Amino acid sequence: MEVADGVVFPQPLPDTAGGVVLGADGRAFVQFRSADRPRFPSTWDVVSGHLEPGETTLGALTREVFEETGWRLRRVVGNLGRHRWPLDDGEEVGDFYLIEVEGDLARPVLEWDKHPHCAWFGKEDLDRLLVNCAPGDTLIRDVVAAALSVHNGPTGETPG
Repeated sequence: MEVADGVVFPQPLPDTAGGVVLGADGRAFVQFRSADRPRFPSTWDVVSGHLEPGETTLGALTREVFEETGWRLRRVVGNLGRHRWPLDDGEEVGDFYLIEVEGDLARPVLEWDKHPHCAWFGKEDLDRLLVNCAPGDTLIRDVVAAALSVHNGPTGETPG
C-alpha cells in the first residue's frame, strides 16, 4: 500500500476516517445508508468508519475499505480535508482522503444490512447526495465534490 507524497495524517487522531474511490470514468463511489442506521439514516455516504482503540487513521481507512466494499486499499492519493459535524452529545471529527483500490469496481461486496445499494456519482449528481440530509448538512456532497475536483480539475477537465 502506498501513500502519495504530500498526504498527511493530522494529529490529534480523528474519530473517523473516510475515502472516496474514483472509477476510471472519474465518477465517485458512494453507498446508501440503511433506514435503520442510528446516525444519518437513509443518506448517501462514502467509505468510512470509526477508528478502533489503538488504530491509526491509515489502519482504519484500510480496514473500512475492505469491510465495506471487499476492495483492498492500494494508494492514498490526497487529502480531502478534516471535517466536523455535530452530534447530540458533542461533535465528531473525520479525515477524508482520495484513494485508489484494488478489486472489481463493478462488484463491490457491500455490508448489505448497513448499505443496501451503491452508485457512482459525477459532478452532475452532487445534489443527489443531499437526499434526506438535515438542512445545512453538506458533508458528503462537499467531500465528493472535492474528490471530483482533484481528479477532474475545477473545470471538469482531466489534468495532464
